[in-house]
Amino acid sequence: MNRIHYLFNTKQDRVLSIYFTAGFPKLEDTIPVMEAIQAGGSDIIEIGIPYSDPIADGPTIQDSNMIALENGMSMKMLFDQLKGFRAKIHMPVVLMGYLNPIMQFGMEEFCKKCKEVGVDGLIVPDLPMQQYLDEYKSLFDSYGLVNTFLISPQTSEKRIREIDQNTDGFIYMVSSHSITGAKAEISADQVAYFERVKAMNLKNPRLIGFGISDAQTFSTASKYSNGAIIGSAFIKKIKDAQDLSKDIQSYLRAVKA
Repeated sequence: MNRIHYLFNTKQDRVLSIYFTAGFPKLEDTIPVMEAIQAGGSDIIEIGIPYSDPIADGPTIQDSNMIALENGMSMKMLFDQLKGFRAKIHMPVVLMGYLNPIMQFGMEEFCKKCKEVGVDGLIVPDLPMQQYLDEYKSLFDSYGLVNTFLISPQTSEKRIREIDQNTDGFIYMVSSHSITGAKAEISADQVAYFERVKAMNLKNPRLIGFGISDAQTFSTASKYSNGAIIGSAFIKKIKDAQDLSKDIQSYLRAVKA
């Protein structure tokens, strides 16, 4: 069974997914960061593939992308780094990347490499759903990769139900109509959106991302979904870390407390 399916079959609430950019803050930090995320008690690891034009991301993640690229990270190097990680990492691992570099690498070769190293799922924010259904779904399925779509407060109920029908992993709920970035609190308008989607009784679990940064925002998001995704706040933590493993574990335990 795909590790994402197994996770949500056995855990329905307070699921914590952590995003970080591969090759950041240093080129060789990818595996050490993954090991620390697992030791800290997170449930899913989301690895960002560095890209020069990450349109959905705010300044913090954009900056981490540029530093990772300057460090020398590439798609080929990422897959080389991920070889053998399943000997130590047992939790679901998702790759998040934009369509252009994946197409440059070759979609089938990309999926093949994901399966070879042990990746469970993909998030490609700029992949249109119809293109996915027409050209890539059978390919993703053949390599055992779960595809995750994003929804936002502006997504219509009809579209949300189409997305729910055409994925079997989890739905990524963007908390606001904006780019990524840690926020101090969750607004009343965001809560109304969370309640609206929760009332739709979708078949897939939902994780809320964008603006989740600490124990309070994680707990609030988890009241209206199966859990949440932290990206920018985690990137800031590892950028400023004095002891990478110790600081990551301390931060994640505080978020889940």
